[in-house]
Amino acid sequence: MRLSRRAMIGGTLAAGMLGGGGLGGCARQLGPGLLTSVDTHPVGYPTVEGVRRFGDLLRARTDGRLDLRIYAGGQLGNERDTLEITTFGGLDFNRVNLAPLNSIEPLTIVAALPFIFSDTAHLRRVVDGDVGEEILASLSPHGLVGLCFYDSGSRHFYNTRRPIRTPADMRGLKLRVPGSDLYIDMVRSLGADAVPMPLDEVYQALAQGVIDGAENNWPSFESGHHFEVARYYSLTGHLLAPEVFVMAKPTWDGLSAADQATVRQCARDSVPYMRQLWDAQVEASRAIVLAAGVAVNEVDPAPFAEAMTGMWDANITTPAQRDLVERILSQRGARQ
Repeated sequence: MRLSRRAMIGGTLAAGMLGGGGLGGCARQLGPGLLTSVDTHPVGYPTVEGVRRFGDLLRARTDGRLDLRIYAGGQLGNERDTLEITTFGGLDFNRVNLAPLNSIEPLTIVAALPFIFSDTAHLRRVVDGDVGEEILASLSPHGLVGLCFYDSGSRHFYNTRRPIRTPADMRGLKLRVPGSDLYIDMVRSLGADAVPMPLDEVYQALAQGVIDGAENNWPSFESGHHFEVARYYSLTGHLLAPEVFVMAKPTWDGLSAADQATVRQCARDSVPYMRQLWDAQVEASRAIVLAAGVAVNEVDPAPFAEAMTGMWDANITTPAQRDLVERILSQRGARQ
């Protein structure tokens, strides 16, 4: 990953907020063994609380020698900027969507393909198995250590103008997407205009009419208050892409082998807790959105999946990617 001027500015900001001098050692200035983690979602969101559980386990299993401070709610910037800072050790941990990883590691694109997972059980089987391990391992050459996958739920389209029932209803809509060519291709294949934008800018953009809508899961639609301005939520279920908890490789390389093993196990052990919170949050967010009077409509996914078949071929271009696709599809309907 090329270090941009924007990332350097972000790194300087992070160093100042964390109380450090050098970027690579800014986290160390917090105190011996005190590590940092960032998340764009607010305190209480399942991914944030999953990382908090990781920190609790890490503290307990190292007798307090290693500890964690979490900067939630996008305090240190959006995912793309904080990810760059993480790669050179300015931050120690980061929970990120797959989208900003798509441009640096082709294998992450596979798990972000629309309709590749048939349901949540299928997704969890895949990311907990060999395919998930390969995707996590592929991040190492990019300055990141992939630790585990967290849920991101089923993503649906929402907008300020009308219900979406068929791809034809999307024509002419300006829809926010994460900064990923895959997401851009996905929205364009459905006839809409894709507008790359950080998550923390979506509410204002919706309110001001800069965009007509976006796509996301129930908890993000609700916790970001997007439902207050985008009153149509259409259950397309086009994505079940997981999210990734990563560690800065420079920080990882500074740990003993025993501590590395502890970090990895604590991350894995935080996953069931995060999933429990996630499942509960989906239902809670759904109830809030419905009570607010948002028009929610079911959708036949088949026409949307058919419209996206071409983008699979356009984005899956290597033998390694194709192998992962085949292995993921082969696990549909498998018993847990």
